[in-house]
Amino acid sequence: MKQLIAYIQERINVSEADLDLILSRFHYEKLAKGTQLTSSGLSTQKLYFVCKGCLRIFYINEAGQDATRFFAFENQFATALVSFINTSPSSEYLQALEESEVFAITHNDFYNLLEEVPQWEKFYRQYLEFAYVNNTNRLFAMVTMDASERYSELLKQNPLIVQRLPNKIVASYLNISQETLSRIKAKVIMS
Repeated sequence: MKQLIAYIQERINVSEADLDLILSRFHYEKLAKGTQLTSSGLSTQKLYFVCKGCLRIFYINEAGQDATRFFAFENQFATALVSFINTSPSSEYLQALEESEVFAITHNDFYNLLEEVPQWEKFYRQYLEFAYVNNTNRLFAMVTMDASERYSELLKQNPLIVQRLPNKIVASYLNISQETLSRIKAKVIMS
């Protein structure tokens, strides 16, 4: 819980009473590696704060191939955001890639906090801004960079992904085949 408290207090100033109220809405969950938290076609009802481990948000196309949109490591939030906001069926999947420990808050509890704790509105705005910037940067990379450039940028911006996750998952994030990723890595090592 200390990680979540620190995360909240770094972003908003809240009284002890408001902090206690916020924390009372989060519930601890321990997730086995591979646990599916959200599936396509179902409404996403929880937002997860990762204390330990890694959650992945991804899509599956008609050919059955997955494309990863986001990884949440320690001290990050994850959810299928459009579904969480609209309570509509999700087009994304959410999965624990590692054994993970999280604090989860339901959609209803999260939105009730917006009414009960004025500062929670600022917290939410910051979360939405982060999600928007992250998604825009991902789209920019996919549209304007080739595979080698995307890999180089990933090594600069978030080397943890390459260090902790299998090539299959990294390739899914870069929207390339595992073979292409292997070739790119070999070139990087040789240069």
